[in-house]
Amino acid sequence: MKKNVPFMLMFFTLLFIFLSGCSAERQVAQESGKNGGTKVIKVANYFAEDHPQNVALREKFKKIVEEKSGGSLKVQIYPNSTLGAEKEFYDGVRNGTIEMGIPGLIMQNDIPKMGVPEWPFLFKDFEHVKKVLNGPIGKELTAELEKQHGVRPLAWSANGFRMFSANKTIHSMEDFKGLRIRMPNIPNYITMGKLLGANVTPMPISEVFTALEQKVVDGQDNPIATLRASGWYEVQSDVLESKHMFSPNVYIINSKFWNSLTSEQQKIIEEAAKESANYEFELMEKSYGEDKKFLEQHGIKFTTPTPEFTKQMQEAVQPLYDEIFSKYDWAKDLYERIKAEAK
Repeated sequence: MKKNVPFMLMFFTLLFIFLSGCSAERQVAQESGKNGGTKVIKVANYFAEDHPQNVALREKFKKIVEEKSGGSLKVQIYPNSTLGAEKEFYDGVRNGTIEMGIPGLIMQNDIPKMGVPEWPFLFKDFEHVKKVLNGPIGKELTAELEKQHGVRPLAWSANGFRMFSANKTIHSMEDFKGLRIRMPNIPNYITMGKLLGANVTPMPISEVFTALEQKVVDGQDNPIATLRASGWYEVQSDVLESKHMFSPNVYIINSKFWNSLTSEQQKIIEEAAKESANYEFELMEKSYGEDKKFLEQHGIKFTTPTPEFTKQMQEAVQPLYDEIFSKYDWAKDLYERIKAEAK
């Protein structure tokens, strides 16, 4: 029996070490679970798969986040309204069923300053847009977003300068009269369209192709990258290069999800969003010539408005500015500061 004592001591020592190791592994696993383990980030948007927004998401955001996080973060991209139209996926980000999204400025009904970038004829060119949105004014515009809607803004990206496409040529104010134009269901858009003389039909972007094809509407307004990527050129004949409004998009993330991340993960996501958004701006700028050539090859006629026609459009929408300036005491000052950035 005495000969077995050393053996027994060794056996229990090894057993203790083994059990301690298992306990430590369980503790690490529990801590990992507490910290979320691998977190999946669903990113929803309404753009077609080959639109610059989704190209940038795939080539920059997803790649950067997954590589730099060492696999602790996984990005899943849901383009083309896969997780619902703009309002649906925006609400999904707000309530946390979707982690991230890239909506337009649908939140402006509740947060008026978020609608400022879409005031008509506000921006001169892409450089002007980037200078404003990536500077102090851009931060001022998003200041209430997290507090009011529970989503954190990460970066501004570009939808582009909006233009009218239609099933006829628009070369004067007369051509807007009676024209049935689809526009987003946002008050400023609807007012602007009516002031130009059009009959405005609000509807989600996911329904536009069918509405154009079935001639429920005669036209719509969007950047030509969207016209190409969404295939609307198949059911339209003309584009007016009106550049009547610039539409940005904004990378947003659910605040509760954001707060569940480590500071390092937050930094990775924020930096990736900015790099992806900047890349998307570049793609949008560079693609205009290519998109125009493609559309012309597919039968689209482009009309550049004369300076007189442009001035007439600007004068026609002035009542919208008068209404905005009288409604918000901050509006005129903000308008003038944005215009000054173009100089």
